[in-house]
Amino acid sequence: MKLTVIGCGYLGATHAACMAELGHEVLGVEADLDKVAILNSGRAPFHERDLDGLLAEHTASGRLTFTASCAEAAEFADLHFIAVGTPQRPDGAGYDLTQLFTAVRRLAPRLTAPAVVAVKSTVPVGTAPRVRDLLHAYAPAGDAVEVAWNPEFLRESCAVEDTLRPDRLVLGFPAEHSWAETVLRQCYSEIIEAGTPTITTDWATAELAKGAANSFLATKISFINAMAEVCEASGADVAQLADILGHDIRIGPRGMRPGLGFGGGCLPKDLAGFIARADELDAAAAVGILREAAAVNARRRRRVVDLAREELGTDLRGKRITMWGAAFKPETDDIRDSPALAVAQVLHDLGATVTVTDPEALDNARKLHPELDYAEDPVDAVQDADLLLHLTEWPHYSRIDPQRLTGRAVSSTVIDGRGTLDAHRWSEAGWTVRALGRP
Repeated sequence: MKLTVIGCGYLGATHAACMAELGHEVLGVEADLDKVAILNSGRAPFHERDLDGLLAEHTASGRLTFTASCAEAAEFADLHFIAVGTPQRPDGAGYDLTQLFTAVRRLAPRLTAPAVVAVKSTVPVGTAPRVRDLLHAYAPAGDAVEVAWNPEFLRESCAVEDTLRPDRLVLGFPAEHSWAETVLRQCYSEIIEAGTPTITTDWATAELAKGAANSFLATKISFINAMAEVCEASGADVAQLADILGHDIRIGPRGMRPGLGFGGGCLPKDLAGFIARADELDAAAAVGILREAAAVNARRRRRVVDLAREELGTDLRGKRITMWGAAFKPETDDIRDSPALAVAQVLHDLGATVTVTDPEALDNARKLHPELDYAEDPVDAVQDADLLLHLTEWPHYSRIDPQRLTGRAVSSTVIDGRGTLDAHRWSEAGWTVRALGRP
């Protein structure tokens, strides 16, 4: 098939490359000309595992190209995926749909023949009819342009795997749909034939799917972090408690890792967006549990700051703190709502000199937080530190021999905000280890 992907950020660039991997001819549409040039060179303008290989292969073959022209896109194909960003509004009350409606308005006047527009962007429920109305009003093809809702469930650092081998495929249509389902099933035929559960549903259910999934995951993460608070108060071990709970098949171990909490560009935004839309629908009481999940998550960040002040004293002026990690999770350079950088900013504002290291996210962190200090090497970064914080669980941090650090720091104390350091090994090397929810 020929298809386009409009909006080539994390979601769109990955979707475009993976659709080319499935054998389709793909044209990616991106308004940022610098990003277009980078993508056409076979590279991503961000770090995502396995993506550069796909981009290099399929741009070289000619199966995948990128442009800034919606006119070119409309001429190229009759299946258009919209994958633009829908960031949180500045007031925090829901999604900013500016990019989505801009993309629809740019594409619609150029649709002169029947087409399918499949939206992957995460939105508040009730957006699909607005997209349909805009397309039918501005497209010369009128109601021959059909709208489908195809939510994504990607995990950053696993986005390629999650696109090519998803755990489910959701296709949303209006009650009167016809051609759109046939087109999307043809597009995803290889994935469907591989046995991927495929759920065909209505627009509203498809719109709710991503926000509901992320809200549930956020609640699960916040639950085990709430248990960490109870464990700290009682002297229990939250890591062992999580293991015990995870063996219950009704609960499961995934998402039950206690620590600093969640961040990134999806979970916090989708949780806030889900709550805001429920409020608009007069269903505020139904999402009280989600408000508490957000509150628990915020407390995790404050708890790390509290632990640092317990170790160094309430006056942090003149104290040197080294922080391992800037990205919101390992295997990405994404620092959106990074818990690690949120902690770093608070400690800096309290007077500490904070040195941050990260294998992928330093350039992004420098742009957003020029007031912090930065170091490339995590071992060298510990030199003369009064305290070490481990706040992004990059695997190689856990592999560092703590003996190499002994004698470099002023005080051999580490706060393990992710619970992935070997506390016994670090203790044997002379370090004091403090971890959230553990004795």
